[in-house]
Amino acid sequence: MARITTRLPRKLHATSQMRPIPSTLVVALVLLASSELHAQATVDSAVNTGRPQKRATAVRIPPGAIRLDGRLDDAAWTSAPVLRDFVQKDPIEGAAPTDQLEIKIAYDDRALYVATRVRAKDPLTIQAPISRRDNIHQAEHIWISLDTYRDRRTAYSFAVTASGVRGDWYHPRDNEFDIDLSFDPVWQAATARDSAGWTAEMRIPFSQLRFNAAEEQEWGVNFDYWSPSKNEDVFWVAVPKKETGWSSWMGTLTGIRGIEPTHRVELLPYVASNATVNDNRDRFNPFDNGRNVKTRVGGDLKMGVGPNLTLEATVNPDFGQVEADPAEVNLSAFETFFSEKRPFFLEGDQILRGNGGNYYYSRRVGARPRGPAPADFVDYPRASTIMSAAKLTGQLAGRTSIGMLAAVTGRERARLFDATALRLSDTLVAPVTGYGVARVSQQFGENQSTVGAILTGVKRDIATSSPLANVYNTEAVTGGGDWNLRFKGGRYSLGGFAGFSQVSGSTTQIANLQRSSARYFQRPDARSYSYDPTRTSLSGVTGSLFFSKETGKHWLYSSQVGFESPGLELNDLGRISTADTKNAGAQLTYRETTPGRAYRSYFLSLDQENEWNFDGERQFGTIRGDAGMTLRNFWDLNLTAWHDFRGQDERLTRGGPLMGTPYFNVGIISLSNAASSKTRWQGRVYYGKNDFGAVTNRLSGLLSFKPGPQWNLSIAPNFLRVQTARQYFSTRTDGRPETLGRRYIFAYLDQSTFISTLRLNYALKPDLTLEMYGEPFASSGRWDRFSELPRPRALHIRLYGTDGTTAAKNPDGSVTVMDNQVTAPGGGPTQFTLPFSDFNVRSWRSNMVLRWEYRPGATLYVVWQQNRSADAPNGELVSFGGLVDPFRNRVGRFGFDDPRVSHQMTNFFAIKVNYWLAM
Repeated sequence: MARITTRLPRKLHATSQMRPIPSTLVVALVLLASSELHAQATVDSAVNTGRPQKRATAVRIPPGAIRLDGRLDDAAWTSAPVLRDFVQKDPIEGAAPTDQLEIKIAYDDRALYVATRVRAKDPLTIQAPISRRDNIHQAEHIWISLDTYRDRRTAYSFAVTASGVRGDWYHPRDNEFDIDLSFDPVWQAATARDSAGWTAEMRIPFSQLRFNAAEEQEWGVNFDYWSPSKNEDVFWVAVPKKETGWSSWMGTLTGIRGIEPTHRVELLPYVASNATVNDNRDRFNPFDNGRNVKTRVGGDLKMGVGPNLTLEATVNPDFGQVEADPAEVNLSAFETFFSEKRPFFLEGDQILRGNGGNYYYSRRVGARPRGPAPADFVDYPRASTIMSAAKLTGQLAGRTSIGMLAAVTGRERARLFDATALRLSDTLVAPVTGYGVARVSQQFGENQSTVGAILTGVKRDIATSSPLANVYNTEAVTGGGDWNLRFKGGRYSLGGFAGFSQVSGSTTQIANLQRSSARYFQRPDARSYSYDPTRTSLSGVTGSLFFSKETGKHWLYSSQVGFESPGLELNDLGRISTADTKNAGAQLTYRETTPGRAYRSYFLSLDQENEWNFDGERQFGTIRGDAGMTLRNFWDLNLTAWHDFRGQDERLTRGGPLMGTPYFNVGIISLSNAASSKTRWQGRVYYGKNDFGAVTNRLSGLLSFKPGPQWNLSIAPNFLRVQTARQYFSTRTDGRPETLGRRYIFAYLDQSTFISTLRLNYALKPDLTLEMYGEPFASSGRWDRFSELPRPRALHIRLYGTDGTTAAKNPDGSVTVMDNQVTAPGGGPTQFTLPFSDFNVRSWRSNMVLRWEYRPGATLYVVWQQNRSADAPNGELVSFGGLVDPFRNRVGRFGFDDPRVSHQMTNFFAIKVNYWLAM
């Protein structure tokens, strides 16, 4: 969904905004850690005392004894013990399942096999649509989860639906609902339908699992069977609804002997070709021949390093099949952070990111260059070429997890053409850059507590005299430690982190960082810091502390404090929007998981948060209430209300003095039907209003349905109307003495946005899918009621046309202001003109991918991306019809032939094939 950002961020990343940790708490942490380490010596099979102690046994079979067809008619299955003791978690916790479930487990030298028999009470109600991999929730399916390290914290899960669609994910921590879908192993599954129900066989190669070397393996194991037609969730070991956990509740899988972690080597070479076609290319542009064909080759390597670690490397990675980022109109002073979508960086991302500050943001690697390239025609690189990258991840036998990443991006040049001199040239826009991330964490104690540390570094090859020294840091180092101490079986947690940053560069670049929206060191009323144009480095620190009660029948609570110092800078390899913050907050939740007459569950929650800068000025304070209920028919109803208190914002004036902010009241209501329904729908209404009368409205929803068993269509419309009474416009140097000779100009901005996300998927078979993504986008903004800040800390503004000023609108839409209270240098009142800035932006971004896994691990992609865009100086409100404007000859009231309208259409075609080689 497109991001429309006009208000300054109210809370940007609360998990990294905590107050300094008192010394008494540090001492307490040391004592608690010591007790937990002592407890490690007594860890044994009694860890789960008071929990179900189920055991399952796998039997060894000869190689080739099972033909994977889903029919369970191989003789090898007759010797395997049968698991039948399953129990409901939903809809009736603890009840017997409606359908009969039988599971068997076997193994040979290379793989683990799982057989499932579902005897359905009514086979005609089985939902078995065909979809793409991992999109399995609306289909009946069975999944096995394996804690192969037996660390009672992490797990691998493998699922198959009644129609044979596979799903797989990774549990990075002891939480049933915390999953990482980037885990994409190479394995196989098959299913079969009969008059009694359906059967399934899975083959999970040991090469796709990580485990410790031992003569006899003892793994954690659990199973989950989901029947959407009955909204019934059945487990072998069900984690009670009042508890939080997953791996720590598992049963034990025994019987696997004589296998060793494989020294696996996997190669995934690829070849790809693409063409970019622009509809309105300039024929004088020498860099656009109408086709722009390119060909690339590269590949990935994955190999085992010892019994527990995996090395992944890539050379010239290709991301042509990835969805385009959504459109946006960003009128804030802050960068938009998009989610990672590139396969190489997704896998194992949580290991590298850790549990502390945002030190690692993978989209920094290979990002678009920032160097200047002025010319009549420019062939500017869309991204920095990743020459090579490698990751090493895994968990050692002592429950030590490690993750390391190294990457090098190449020197990037933009090609230039001077149309007057008819001269081609090029200019450097990005230097050779090295990136490094290293993280280690240690699990200890019977409650799976953890401590960890992370270190990142960036080094750029920039000459002192290079223009790039004015836009890039030459070096950056960040890092810190984190901890999560768990007590009483994971019921309570005490955690936090402490970190630092250090960046170096030219005086010009460090001055840029000081004046950036993250810190605004040039603020005239700042007391905790000051702008220094001679600096060649910048450093900062951050820290946090939290305490929470995470399980319990009814009451849950948490509290947190923290800080980010003004000089903290993470944006070379991490991300930060604002430094100079201190934060404190608390949350209290009451929940009911026992069904009543009108509900299946409900919760009530109350939050209170505050943020100050290092001068002690409260930037914002808020109190928020949430309530949610799952009805008897599995519909979900949610209500939210919050109140933002008045505060002083140091960023509204973009480097000027503090400015008052109004209170803001918000109410939200949403209703959705059962997630398992064949036709899904959701509706959400958001209404907010501040004490200036500016209103924010959002109407959003979702409709998803299946026209046939192989089709899935969804649309998520979203209409947003935002009135911003104090939208920053510009700063001038002809102001009054009250604002130190500067003029901080604002406007009343009325902005409307209509966006929608469309998805249409057609699955010819589980491994052959056609997927279409489309995002129509329309946004307009009207600037009105110009004003200026009358004095520092003021809440109310000086409206032009009042208080000794006049404002006249010109024929071209600009506004001429005359200030009779300020004398111009030549005498007489000061006069200036504010340019007409109304906008109307329309775009269409789409992505169509044919994806065929023609053999295990090997895939063919055929891609077509189309981007259409148009914009005009028109602030009229957008409507639903505006979503189709990129397809017709108008934008608002302007036609495409109007010189005030710019429009463009780009088509991108690509084909890519890779091949998986396992050795």
